[in-house]
Amino acid sequence: MRYDSVMSLLRDAHNRIIRDLRISLTDRCNFRCFYCLPNGEPPLARKETILSFEEIAYISDIFVSLGIEKIRLTGGEPLLRKDVDKLVAQLTKLKPALHDLALTTNGFDFPRKAEKLKQAGLDRVTISLDSLKPERFREITGVDALEKVLAAIGSAKVHGFEPVKINAVLVRGRNEDEIVDFARFAREYDVKMRFIEFMPLDSGHEWSAEMVVPGREIREKIDEVYPLKLKETNRGSETSWKYSFADGAPGEIGIIAPVTEMFCGACSRIRLTADGQIRTCLFSTVEHNLRDVVRSGATREEIVEFIRGVVLKKEPRHYVNDQTFVQPSRTMSFIGG
Repeated sequence: MRYDSVMSLLRDAHNRIIRDLRISLTDRCNFRCFYCLPNGEPPLARKETILSFEEIAYISDIFVSLGIEKIRLTGGEPLLRKDVDKLVAQLTKLKPALHDLALTTNGFDFPRKAEKLKQAGLDRVTISLDSLKPERFREITGVDALEKVLAAIGSAKVHGFEPVKINAVLVRGRNEDEIVDFARFAREYDVKMRFIEFMPLDSGHEWSAEMVVPGREIREKIDEVYPLKLKETNRGSETSWKYSFADGAPGEIGIIAPVTEMFCGACSRIRLTADGQIRTCLFSTVEHNLRDVVRSGATREEIVEFIRGVVLKKEPRHYVNDQTFVQPSRTMSFIGG
């Protein structure tokens, strides 16, 4: 379904147009990354609580009719949910109004499901990789699975999920000494390597500003070894500054620095949790229960009105650097990146 006019687009109170929807399929994860879910919080109740694929497809159709152009499926680990390819096939029906359908995964089970996902219409995949060293990878994620993740990256390329994006969360004292190694990996395997600053969304509530590796530091460390060239001087609503290698080598570097280089002014994203709560910001302390509106028998028009009202409440910015900042009660695994 296409949106009818500019007037139908989702626009918040700060005149930002919302074009990107992140949908969490599950809060469950088979990793226990220290920056996300080290405490292994109990999962949500299942069928009674989380959205069904039919509900997700219906809600997505409504969002696309309101101008959403990109949908990313997240978790938890989204591939822990059965038959994700069937949901992808349903969402693919929203094209061409839906321009981009992507998935973020830890890669553990991706090779086994890659072909079905591609056939169903998934456009792109982003794979998390926080260390290239087996022992350190285990320390960060809680599982001995580096080889599985590397296999997932290879599988993504084989099945044509181009461009393949790799996410690495950098944390001071944990893995910032691998920055150049990651850049070399991007060159050798022709992938988009994205470095992400550590954000206060961990279940252990151990985050501190001292643990953040600033985007500028990341950029400078890579530039010393592999000179970088900024690809675009205006990133628009994109979260990352993108760099190519000045010597023409393949691969790309992306730096996402929400803590030290806040980009809230151009934010075009909104999030839907696995249990159907709309979150207007990663760091929101308030959620909006879309699930119960849908299940109450509300008409499509009433659902649209509810969504529009929620979008108008989108925060002007996050408050991570303010003394009054309060960490959200839900961690990243419950919110969906």
